[in-house]
Amino acid sequence: MYENILLPFDGSDGAASILHHTSEIAHRTDATVHILYVADTSRDSATVVNGRVVDGLVQQGEKIVDEAAKTLHTLGVTHDTDVVQGNPAPTIVEYAERYGHDLIVLPTHAREGISRYLIGSISEKVVRLSSVPVLTARMQPDEQLKFPYKKILLPTDGSTAATRAAAHGLLLAASLDAVVHVLSVVDETEVGLSVRSVGTEQDSEQVALNAVTDIISEAEEYGIGDTVQHIERGTPVEAIRDCIESNDIHAVVMGTTGKHGTDRILLGSVAEKTVRSAPVPVITLAESE
Repeated sequence: MYENILLPFDGSDGAASILHHTSEIAHRTDATVHILYVADTSRDSATVVNGRVVDGLVQQGEKIVDEAAKTLHTLGVTHDTDVVQGNPAPTIVEYAERYGHDLIVLPTHAREGISRYLIGSISEKVVRLSSVPVLTARMQPDEQLKFPYKKILLPTDGSTAATRAAAHGLLLAASLDAVVHVLSVVDETEVGLSVRSVGTEQDSEQVALNAVTDIISEAEEYGIGDTVQHIERGTPVEAIRDCIESNDIHAVVMGTTGKHGTDRILLGSVAEKTVRSAPVPVITLAESE
């Protein structure tokens, strides 16, 4: 499923939890974890040590990735490390694409101070920019990451982006022998990942049903027999959260665009709001060029 996982890492408590979660994924998929620290070039980090100029953030980054490497070594995970300089979000995306990583893993919160590049908006920028699937997890004290995922939620509106994301989710579910929940939301406000219809209310519900049944039919091709369908009314983000909580969902896999087109990519979209608020890992996929 995954062979090379990129883990941008800053040593915060949230990042440490993500490190262990990533190690579990790597063990299951026999993947290599690539630990990356990005020294933010937008900050003045030069200092003088023993008469020579050094970059304090680079030095800090080397210590952080070395500690992470020790943890992965103890856990028996194949890994390597790198420290680079750049603008964090685009640097992470370019690094993943350049070296052929097939998953980026990010916490959506990190500590403040010298390593705050993973905080909120930066993670969202990575999701927005990346052509590589991105797994984000909201690290809160009362939330735990469960792996292997035994219940995976696939929200859909029948769009190309949702269908592509669903295929990724089905492959993941098949590899983990997970139950697949497929959700489509009839949303009259027409925002983000919603099903809209120019016809009657009944037409809208039929569109939602078709979107769900198409993915459930595809699940059979992956050898997945345990599926659950959900057709809900309301706002998509609330429906996704409600489905997560009421069905003990372990992970969500979704596209970053919907039927409203690429002009709404993630900005205020359902994907962005779900990444911010979901109490479980969210894997997002951009629509192919």
